[in-house]
Amino acid sequence: MASTFSISSSVKLSTGYLMPVLGFGVYQNYDARTSCLEAFKAGYRHVDSAQMYRNEAAVGEAVRESGINRSALFITTKCASRSHGYESTLSGVDESLSKLQFDYVDLFLIHDPLSGSEKRLATYKALQECKTAGKIRTVGVSNYNVKHLEEIRNAGYDLPAVNQIELHPFCQQKPIVEYCLKNSIVVQAYCPIIRGKTDHEVFNSIAVKHNHDPAQVLIRWSLQKGFVPLPKSATPSRIHSNAQVFDFELDADDMARIDALDQGKQGAISWNPVDAD
Repeated sequence: MASTFSISSSVKLSTGYLMPVLGFGVYQNYDARTSCLEAFKAGYRHVDSAQMYRNEAAVGEAVRESGINRSALFITTKCASRSHGYESTLSGVDESLSKLQFDYVDLFLIHDPLSGSEKRLATYKALQECKTAGKIRTVGVSNYNVKHLEEIRNAGYDLPAVNQIELHPFCQQKPIVEYCLKNSIVVQAYCPIIRGKTDHEVFNSIAVKHNHDPAQVLIRWSLQKGFVPLPKSATPSRIHSNAQVFDFELDADDMARIDALDQGKQGAISWNPVDAD
């Protein structure tokens, strides 16, 4: 696996598009242009932004400045609950495209399920229409629990291609992951390195064994579970080291030791709003 699996590897989405298996997160990054340029140098071709992060324009600038062909990059953005609704989503997509200065966005996610059933579905409908119009290539969701995904199915829409959730060894969201895998929904993992809280005996001992650092072990675990991790950092050395996870492989014992650390919902370290009504 380690030999053929690389930072250029992709997963095929239900829409037919390819998404790179490792993404670069820019949440709370207020110099996203510089960080994205560094990430591109490190080999990342997938950036995860959002309207709420207020850095879409900076991400777009980095794309243009990088000299990398737009078609070789995979850029995600999201709309949060405060802007949910049919009309507001249509105009929000145009606003995102205008900030990014793109003709299309690769993946557009509903950022959270907090707006309630009616608005969630109206937002999803608007995003599907934007996909038909060529403004979005793939529609997905974030922080969606099984009931929110079932709501989409019951409304007669295609299921989203992606669900981005908080996902790391302490918060493994097993029922959501199982549903997604069963329904060809790719799972993206945010907070994959537990916001740097990697000082744990299990991570440290496995890191020493493989001559890598604990953050690399966590990202590698996520990849081997079949997730698409989205590590974030503004530190150049970290941006590079977080991408150097394709030259080693965790064995079955390593994976089992990490798998055993799940604390369910108690293990969450972010807002994790999957239990919204």
